[in-house]
Amino acid sequence: MTGTHQAVIAPRALGDAGPAVHPIGLGCMGMSWVYAPQERDEEAAIRTIRRALDLGLDLFDTADLYGPFSNERLLGRALKGRRDRAVVATKAGLAVDDAGSIHRDGSPAHLRASCEASLRRLGLDHVDLLHLHRVDPAVPLEETWGAMAELVAEGKVRGIGLSEVSVAEIDLAHAIHPVATVQNELSLWSREPLADVLPHCRSRGIGFVACCPLGRGFLTGAFREPGDLPAGDGRRDHFPRFSVEAMRQNRALLDELGAMARDAGHTPAQLALAWVLAQDDAVVAIPGARTLPHLTENAEAASVVLTADVRARLDALPPAVGGRY
Repeated sequence: MTGTHQAVIAPRALGDAGPAVHPIGLGCMGMSWVYAPQERDEEAAIRTIRRALDLGLDLFDTADLYGPFSNERLLGRALKGRRDRAVVATKAGLAVDDAGSIHRDGSPAHLRASCEASLRRLGLDHVDLLHLHRVDPAVPLEETWGAMAELVAEGKVRGIGLSEVSVAEIDLAHAIHPVATVQNELSLWSREPLADVLPHCRSRGIGFVACCPLGRGFLTGAFREPGDLPAGDGRRDHFPRFSVEAMRQNRALLDELGAMARDAGHTPAQLALAWVLAQDDAVVAIPGARTLPHLTENAEAASVVLTADVRARLDALPPAVGGRY
């Protein structure tokens, strides 16, 4: 093995006042929504979640939107009798109308109703983290954040966080009530938080939860063109980086990552996750996994320490072609 070595896995705190968790968590969205509908299997997903606990993974990320609503029920079933071993994070602030269209709703009434409904679906009396899924430009962030702070005061939520936000939005919220965590996309092909949001979180003792750390699966090397994606997979229609032309151009990144992984004796996913974790000790990654082999592969990435040479080569990979959304 070259270019990496194994390390003891130390827990990472979700912000200065937050719980310490395994550096790798589990993003549960794909078990119920967006990706590969014909491959969804609730019983297999429950086994995967429970196996994650056995492996020491303890941060589980869901949202009321996922499904919609079914993903929280799934996670609640899987954690029944094991709640004390899990740190549960969910999200509110996006709503789905009768036609299936998604819109932002940061109103205090919506956030309160959403939180209470999430607790019922999860079968919990509180969640450890509640993220604002997106800032609603129609509602002052002060009102939205104040309502979320009230949920903390009532014991329904332990900590509150923001998702896909700017430095200015972080500061505005943090002045009202501490921001426990920020959840933004961070991966080898989505590096924008490195310029400002991640350093800002570090300076203020805010945890950083890296969502989509495997580029919505592209960085695993499992598919190289849209035709490799299962029929009905939402990546075909909703994410520009999965267009025919973008995927063709993004293969250069994938080919180089694959070659480096072979040299290092790891998988492309493991190197990609190790790179995310290497950005800062405040970072926790939440890759998705629907199967036990993928879960194990992801968990093992937490023990991979990159040498300076491999880190530099990963840093130098070409940027992704195509927008995130």
